[in-house]
Amino acid sequence: MTRTVPGPTDHVVVIGAGLSGLATTLHLLGAGRRVTLLERDTLPGGRAGRLERGGYRIDTGPTVLTMPDLADEAFAAVGENLRDRVDLIPLHPAYRALFADGSGLDVHTDPRAMEAEVERFAGVAEAAGYRRLRVWLERLYRAQMRRFIDANFDSPFQLLTPDLARLAALGGFGRLDARIGRHLRDERLRRVFSFQALYAGVTPARALAAYAVIAYMDTVAGVYFPRGGMHALPQAMADAATKAGADLRFGQDVTRLERSAGRVTAVVTGQDRIACDAVVLTPDLPVSYGLLGRTPRRPLAIRHAPSAVVLHAGTDRTWPGLAHHTLSFGARWHRTFDELTREGRLMSDPSLLITRPTATDPALAPPGRHLHYILAPCPNTDIGPGAAAWSDLAPRYRDSVLRELERRGLDGIADAVEEEVLVTPADWTAQGHAAGTPFSAAHTFAQTGPFRPRNLVRGTANAVLAGCGTTPGVGVPTVLLSGKLAAARITGRHAPPGPRRERTPSTVAATPPVAPVPPTSPTPSVSPVQEGTRP
Repeated sequence: MTRTVPGPTDHVVVIGAGLSGLATTLHLLGAGRRVTLLERDTLPGGRAGRLERGGYRIDTGPTVLTMPDLADEAFAAVGENLRDRVDLIPLHPAYRALFADGSGLDVHTDPRAMEAEVERFAGVAEAAGYRRLRVWLERLYRAQMRRFIDANFDSPFQLLTPDLARLAALGGFGRLDARIGRHLRDERLRRVFSFQALYAGVTPARALAAYAVIAYMDTVAGVYFPRGGMHALPQAMADAATKAGADLRFGQDVTRLERSAGRVTAVVTGQDRIACDAVVLTPDLPVSYGLLGRTPRRPLAIRHAPSAVVLHAGTDRTWPGLAHHTLSFGARWHRTFDELTREGRLMSDPSLLITRPTATDPALAPPGRHLHYILAPCPNTDIGPGAAAWSDLAPRYRDSVLRELERRGLDGIADAVEEEVLVTPADWTAQGHAAGTPFSAAHTFAQTGPFRPRNLVRGTANAVLAGCGTTPGVGVPTVLLSGKLAAARITGRHAPPGPRRERTPSTVAATPPVAPVPPTSPTPSVSPVQEGTRP
C-alpha cells in the first residue's frame, strides 16, 4: 500500500491549471471530491498556453502529443471522452529527420512504412535491425509502464519486483547508445532512436537503456496534433472540469498557505481566502517549496536539465522540405552534448527542432501565412550564461540560428518573419523555473523513480505535488500522469472510475522524462518576452 493523505479530503484546492493541475482536478472530481482550481493566468494550460500575435495563434508550450489515452483517462474519470472534445489528427510522418550530409528520413509509426523507409535510407540489413529494435522497444515499454512510470513510490524497495528482473534482462541498465547500436549500425539511424535521451537531460552515451521507452512513445505509439493547436487539450480539460462541477478561478496568484497542526487549512490569493481539506501544488518545485515553507533535504543538490531558446515565427512563406515536425541534426553530434551538459556553451553545430503546425492546421495563421516554432537547446543558467546575460545574447543568438537555417536550405527565412516571440532562459527564470530551464530536474539515476523529488512533502500532512519536477517526470504524458498520481495520493484510487475502454497498441499510457530538444519538450507559457514585427 502506498501512502495517502490522512484525515478529511472532501475539498481540495489545486494550484495551477496546467496539464498536471487539470488532470489532478478531473481525477479528483471523478472520485467525488469538491475541487477549487486556482490559476494565475487568464486562461488554462500553464506551460501549454496560447498567445495571439497579428492573427497567429501560438502554442507557447509542448508541440507534440503522444499517448493520448493518458488524457483520455482524465476525461473518463468524469464520464467524458477525449475525442468528443478534441479533434486529434495523427501525423504521417511523425517526424522528418534531416542530416548534415544532405540525407533525410521520414519517421513513421506504422511498422511496414517505417521498415520500407529504413530500407530505402540505409539498406536491407538496417531494415531487419529496425524490426528487432521495435520488438525490443515494445517489450521494454511493457516492462516499465505500470510498475515504474505510472506508480507512486514511498521507498526504493518498491522497485524490487519481478518487473525489475525483466527490465534488467532486457538490458535496461546498460547504456542507451550501445543498446541501440546492437540493432542499428548506421549512425544516423541511431540518432533517431537515441536523441530522446535529451528528454532526460543526459547524453545517449551516458543514459540508461531504459530511457529508450521514450523512443517507443515517439516512434511506435504514434504522434498526434489537436486541431486548433496544442492548447486545445488543456482548454478541453478545463471545460470538462467546469461541467463536472469544479470551481475554476483564473487571474488568481497564490500568495500564501495558512497552516495549523501540520496541515494546510486555507489557500490565500490576492483576491480570496479558500478554506480546504487538502492542497495540490503544481508550480515548479522552488515555488511550491516556497509556499510550503520547506525544501526537502537531499544528499546531492538537484541537477537540472539543459534549457532551450525558442523562436516562434510567423512568416509570409514556408519551405517544402519541412514536415509538421522536423529534426535538423548538426554534424558534430557528440560534441553538442558536451557543450550543453558539461561545458555550459551554446551549440557550435546546433541540432534543432522545427515545428510547422500550419502544415496540419492552416487556421493557426492568417490566410497565406505560416507558423514555425524553432527550438535550439542551450545550457541552463547553472552552468551556462546567466539570466542577465541573455538580454544582450538573445538577439545575436536568434540571428545566428536563422543564419544556420538559411545555410541548411531555408532560404530567406530571416526576411520572411513578420511576427515573432523569442523565449530564452531569462524568460524561464522570470517564470520561476529553476536554473532557467523549462525542463526541470534532469532524469539522472539519482533523480528518477523513487529518487525523484516525491509528491508528498514531509512536515505537511495534506499537501501533494504534481507537475514535471516530481513523479514521474517531464513531458506531456508524464505530466498528465503526475496529476493522476497526485489525485491517487488523496483518494487512494489509482485507476479511473468506471469500466476502462480497450486500448490499441498505438495509444497506451505514458513515458518517462523529458528535456530539451524534443518534439515532446514542453516550453512554458510565455510572459512578456521579446516579441515584435519584422526587424
